[in-house]
Amino acid sequence: MDKIKKYEAVLLKILEEYAAIKYSNLNAENEMVVDRENHRYQVVTIGWDGYKRVHTATLHFDIKDGKIWIQQDQTEHGIANDLVEAGIPKSDIVLNYLLPEVREELEFALG
Repeated sequence: MDKIKKYEAVLLKILEEYAAIKYSNLNAENEMVVDRENHRYQVVTIGWDGYKRVHTATLHFDIKDGKIWIQQDQTEHGIANDLVEAGIPKSDIVLNYLLPEVREELEFALG
């Protein structure tokens, strides 16, 4: 299996797990948005919090230049930890929601 297909398989598994999360405090659900051709992957939360509309990208990944770019991560523990546990090296994970200086301190890829 080539690297891009492996990374896509890991991302799809993670997205499926997060898309299945049910909320007790929101009238909302998670939905997977996958663009395999352009290597873009998201979990979007859609619904209502009382009278307030909820529509947010909870997770957003791109695969670019042989690396996984985390564009958005609204998880409590940090989705990069799941990627590392799945065997993705830190040198192939870009925490694009953080400043480059912070990424470097955390030993993740700069881009």
